[in-house]
Amino acid sequence: MPQRSDIAPETLRVSLEPEGVEVEYLDDRSVFYHGVPEKREGSVVCGPGKDVHVLVTSPDEREGVMVYVNDRNTHDEILESTGVGRVLLDGGEETSLFPGVEAENHGYRIEVTADPEAARGRVFVFAEDEMGEAAYEIVGSEADQREVSNGASGERERPASGEGDGEPSEGTDEGGE
Repeated sequence: MPQRSDIAPETLRVSLEPEGVEVEYLDDRSVFYHGVPEKREGSVVCGPGKDVHVLVTSPDEREGVMVYVNDRNTHDEILESTGVGRVLLDGGEETSLFPGVEAENHGYRIEVTADPEAARGRVFVFAEDEMGEAAYEIVGSEADQREVSNGASGERERPASGEGDGEPSEGTDEGGE
């Protein structure tokens, strides 16, 4: 297998739609993550074998940066041409993806922890494999959310919870739903 490396992300266009989240790459292609992201407080643990994509939006939710965590399949040149970043983590290793957003490799599971206030935008985690995809939005505690909803920025009140696109999400978090 060819050697893969960490790649810094570029700013990409983002569109938050009622049906899901669209990200437009620098090469004018786009990807659509289906389903309304399920809200998770503080962190998401993705199951073994999942492709983990982390998107942090700008405060106006029109742009964002995306990083693939532990993607060993996509060639460096492809990521560089799309503007998507990559971080590779060894077992037990942890790193900061963006201010307020951390990723940790727990062996076969990737945990993404975020403080949306520190990230200064919305934080989404997409976990997918050949069986389906799951979408999550990491939110602050309920107290933090009440504080934000009482502030001047009503933007964060957009719906961001739901069942996704009906795909099973077992093994995607520690709670074991």
